[in-house]
Amino acid sequence: MIIGMTRRAKIAVTVPQERLDAAQRAVCDGRAAGVSAYAAEAMEQREKSEDFVLKLEEALEESGGPMTDAEREEIDRLAGW
Repeated sequence: MIIGMTRRAKIAVTVPQERLDAAQRAVCDGRAAGVSAYAAEAMEQREKSEDFVLKLEEALEESGGPMTDAEREEIDRLAGW
């Protein structure tokens, strides 16, 4: 393998027709290089989202847990909402 190349694996998946249609539209519209690229990007975004949620949960644990209703109301008041 050449240094810097991305390792790839070929798989078969079953998706709802609507998801495939959306991916194909993205390709036709030039928003994705191909259906595989579209799927890989979606998987990457999902991974980032899950990582964010885990980090947020860890931060909340370290800081004493989620905000209370009173804390939320105070933030809303300070923000002028």
